[in-house]
Amino acid sequence: MTEAEFRALHERLRRASAWVPADRRGALNNISMSDVVAAAGAVSVGRTVSLAAPIQGQAADNPDPAVHQLAYSADGPDRVSGLTFATDRLALNIHGDADSHMDALCHVLFDGTLYNGVADDTADAAAAAELSIDVASHGIAGRGLLLDIPRVRGVPWLEPGDHVTADDLRAAESAQSDRIGQGDLLFIRVGHRARRRSLGPWDAAGARAGLHPAALELLAERRIGVLGSDGNNDTAPSIVEGVDFPVHVLAINAMGLHLLDYLDFEDLVAICDDLRCCSFLCVLAPLRLPAGTGSPVNPIAIF
Repeated sequence: MTEAEFRALHERLRRASAWVPADRRGALNNISMSDVVAAAGAVSVGRTVSLAAPIQGQAADNPDPAVHQLAYSADGPDRVSGLTFATDRLALNIHGDADSHMDALCHVLFDGTLYNGVADDTADAAAAAELSIDVASHGIAGRGLLLDIPRVRGVPWLEPGDHVTADDLRAAESAQSDRIGQGDLLFIRVGHRARRRSLGPWDAAGARAGLHPAALELLAERRIGVLGSDGNNDTAPSIVEGVDFPVHVLAINAMGLHLLDYLDFEDLVAICDDLRCCSFLCVLAPLRLPAGTGSPVNPIAIF
C-alpha cells in the first residue's frame, strides 16, 4: 500500500467514523445500554475466562519486562505482636510487545493531531487528559465476539508477516455462523500466543501477524465498539510506505477505536469449543489513570 493510498483510506475512515467535534469517546459511542443488557441477558451457564496473558518476564519479545517487587513487613511496628504483611510494587511498560494492554485514544499522533482533530499538546499532558484511558474509567461491557482466523484457514497460527484480510473476517463469520455487529467488542485471533508457546518467544517488534489495513473499512462499516487481538493488531513489517503501525493509526487516530494488544485467547477458544458459541458478555476494566495513554487490562468473558 502506498502512502497516498493509506492517507486516502485514513480520510475515508475518519469521515465514516466522525462524531461531534467535542467527542472524546470515539467508537465506545457505538455501544448502547441496550447492547449491554442484551449481552448480559445472553449469559447462560455462568462460566468466566480471562482474555489476558500472565505478566511476562524478560524474553526476546520483552526486553523491558515488568518489575515486580514482593516484600514482607518482617521489621514492621507490629512484628512483636506476630502481625506481618506481604506487599507488592509493580512497574511496567504498558505498550510493550508481551503484556496484555489497552491503548487510549491519546496513544497515536498522526500528522500532528490526535483522534477527532485534538491538537498535539502532549507536552503538558492536556491532550492526553482529554483522550486518556480514563475515558473508560467506568468500564466497558458488551457483546464479545471471537473470530478465529487460523481455524478458518486450517492452520495452528498465522506466521509473522501474514495479514488478516476483510475476506478472512467474512469467512470466519460464515464458518462460525455469527456476524460482526454494531457495538461488538471484537477479538481477532491470529494464534500469536499458540506460536509463542510452541516455538518460543521471538522479536515480535520486527515480525508478527496482524490485520491488513484495508480490513478496517469493514470494521468501520459494522461500527464495532472495541478491537482486540492476541498479537499487536498490526502486522510487522508494515506494508505501508512510510507509515509504521498503520492499523493503530487507522483504528485509534481515524476511527476513535480503543485497541487491546497481546491478549491470550487459548483458554477462551477451549470454552467456545465446549459451549459451541463464539460470542459472550465481555467486561473490560482499565486502571483509572487520568492522563494515561493506556492501561494493563484483564478482559473477562462470561458465558
